[in-house]
Amino acid sequence: MTEQRGHQTMWVSCLMLLIFSRVSGQIRYSISEEVKEGTAVGNIAKDLGLDRATLKERAYRIVRGTAEPPFRVNQDDGVLYVNGNIDREQVCDRSKVCVIELKTVLENPLEVHYVAVEVADINDHAPSFPEQEKTLEMFESALPGARLQLQAARDGDTGALSVQHYKLSPNEHFRLEVKDRGEDRKTPTLVLQKSLDRESVKTHVLFLTATDGGKPPLSGNMTIIVEVSDVNDNPPVFTQEPYIAYLNENSALGTIVVRVNATDLDEGSNGEVVYSFGNDVDSRTRARFNLNHVTGVVTVAGPIDFEECDKYEIDIQASDKAVATLSTDKSVIIHIVDINDNAPDIEVTSFSNALPEDAKAGTTVALISVKDLDSGLNGKVICHTSPDVPFMLSPSLQKNMYSLVTRQLLDREQQAHFSVKILAKDAGDPSLSSDKTIQITVSDVNDNSPEFSQSTFIFYINENNTPGNSILSVTAHDYDEGSNAVIEYQILRNRGTDRLFSSFLNVNRETGEVSALKSFDFETVKSFHFQVVATDGGSPPLSSNVTVKVFILDQNDNAPVILYPVSANGSAEGVEEIPRNLKAGDLVTKVRAYDADIGYNGWLLFSLQQVSDHSLFSLDRYTGQIRTLRSFTETDEAEHRLLILVKDNGNVSLSATATVTIKLVEPKEAFAASDIKSAAKVDEEDNVTFYLIVTLGSVSLLFVISIIVLIAMQCSKSTQYTSKYLQDANYDGTLCHSIQYRSGDKRYMLVGPRMSIGSTVVPGSHANTLVLPDRRHTSGEVRPLFFSTFTK
Repeated sequence: MTEQRGHQTMWVSCLMLLIFSRVSGQIRYSISEEVKEGTAVGNIAKDLGLDRATLKERAYRIVRGTAEPPFRVNQDDGVLYVNGNIDREQVCDRSKVCVIELKTVLENPLEVHYVAVEVADINDHAPSFPEQEKTLEMFESALPGARLQLQAARDGDTGALSVQHYKLSPNEHFRLEVKDRGEDRKTPTLVLQKSLDRESVKTHVLFLTATDGGKPPLSGNMTIIVEVSDVNDNPPVFTQEPYIAYLNENSALGTIVVRVNATDLDEGSNGEVVYSFGNDVDSRTRARFNLNHVTGVVTVAGPIDFEECDKYEIDIQASDKAVATLSTDKSVIIHIVDINDNAPDIEVTSFSNALPEDAKAGTTVALISVKDLDSGLNGKVICHTSPDVPFMLSPSLQKNMYSLVTRQLLDREQQAHFSVKILAKDAGDPSLSSDKTIQITVSDVNDNSPEFSQSTFIFYINENNTPGNSILSVTAHDYDEGSNAVIEYQILRNRGTDRLFSSFLNVNRETGEVSALKSFDFETVKSFHFQVVATDGGSPPLSSNVTVKVFILDQNDNAPVILYPVSANGSAEGVEEIPRNLKAGDLVTKVRAYDADIGYNGWLLFSLQQVSDHSLFSLDRYTGQIRTLRSFTETDEAEHRLLILVKDNGNVSLSATATVTIKLVEPKEAFAASDIKSAAKVDEEDNVTFYLIVTLGSVSLLFVISIIVLIAMQCSKSTQYTSKYLQDANYDGTLCHSIQYRSGDKRYMLVGPRMSIGSTVVPGSHANTLVLPDRRHTSGEVRPLFFSTFTK
């Protein structure tokens, strides 16, 4: 700058013109500012017409001017010199014409002269702005044409050397307008020519250059910073399109699902974003998810169940906080990931409560529907039944449908109820399973005939039964149920030999009790058999029959019949003549008797009721033989009467009496009489023997038949239905047969005339029934009573 000013000074000095003017006694000079000190301005003495000699006589000096006038007058030659730096801008401020007024005087005589020095401006000042950097603010919503007035640049120079031009740095948004206000006043104005966008360019930096009219021109710059003020012209913008999240069902409360993020290019409250659910989000979704209004984090707020909803599409709204709020909606799609949390559900869609037992294999019992609310492998279900039932599952063409069918034929009588457990298991990891039990009832079909409790029924009944009373009862069982198991009984009446007996019998159709319409007589019939038919109530009905064998038990209904002596009315009397020479123990005679009953009822005992001399005769209790107790003497009477009582052993004993008269004769007479009697006695004894043989043969034959029947029953039946007979080892053989039997906890034996040692008679029973010491442990087996025969 100093070098430039030097050149200007020299240039001004060389061209300086001395102008002299006597206007109003005033001398006027013109110089350029910034000339070097000592530069001559003008010769005042010469311009006043004064020579050197005059100047020597008269002093010339400056008496008034500025406080410190930048000039001096040479006293020798009157030349006005610059005496300091002259800065026009300081001396004259910004006056268009800068004149320095000087008052000079010449002494002796005093002469006043006015000198005006005009300071010419040079381009020694560059334009400058009041601020090196100017920050302006403009709303981005400003329309093209909006104006921002700028402060003008200042230049210490004036006129053509002052600011002449303004120039704006190139940009697309602003242009410059300069308004000339005169007197070096040119005011620049920024004009908006293109809309602003703060979000694109927040700050515009412009450079304004002011140039003066010097040659070369000087310039000054100012930086203009245009701050674009935000207007809420941008809605929030989400960072993703759309948001997709995956969430496991049953997630814990507070689990972060997704975080949405929206940005707003605006600033301040215009750019602050808050989040909220859209208006279309229903209450169910709001109950399951929570949205943080500030962070945009979506968390679990309620139970998440895949089976309830496998996908949620949530509308989330991002809004700024401007007065005129702008908002943006965005969809957040939440896919619920299935977890195997549901066990298979088994449903019986169709079920037959009663299944006939004759149903063929493959018959459908029920339709099973299985569903699992889970998906994928978690919802893939496999079903099966327990292997111990005669049923199986048959898959249907429809998915997850099964038919429960029979695997084999059923038998209700073996098992009428089945608990079929159906197991369903999914393919999840870990796997879940469930089961359902179906109760199946097998309905009855009439496929079983009635079965009697015994293959053959054997009953023992007493003779002389009361007509019309029940004598026996048969029972049958049918393994079917309901009407198929209702049994009716009837007697099968054949045309055979037993039809006569069956015609006297009647059976209760419901209970199987058989009653007799007549009284039986053991002496007439000892046994008979008939058949009972049991028929069920099925359709068609089934039946079976059983043979019932009945044995008549003897009752003591026959009194003894005395064969000798001959009896006509229940009492007998006979005469025996015996020689006197009989010794002690010789047989005198024998009382013979017969009882149509058998067993104890036919067991006869003889007793001597009356006798003329007890020392002579004895009577054998069992045989009826009369023997001598001693030899006869001369003093013994010739005739003796013996009253003999014969009685049986029934509960109510029946008896008969006989009187035997014994006459003592000499031996010769006895022999003669004996020959006569012997012929008659032989005939009598032959008849008695015949009757005894017939009776013994009949009883023995009946006993053999009974033994054979019992052996056959024991071979064909279980022990609980078989009667057991025990031979008594202690019996001495007096009776032809000895039979033991059991009844409850007691053991009995039928014995003959001589009882076994150690046995006791059972009170209230037949007299020939004995209680034996029990040698075995039994379980209450019942032994039937049988007959024993003996020789009289």
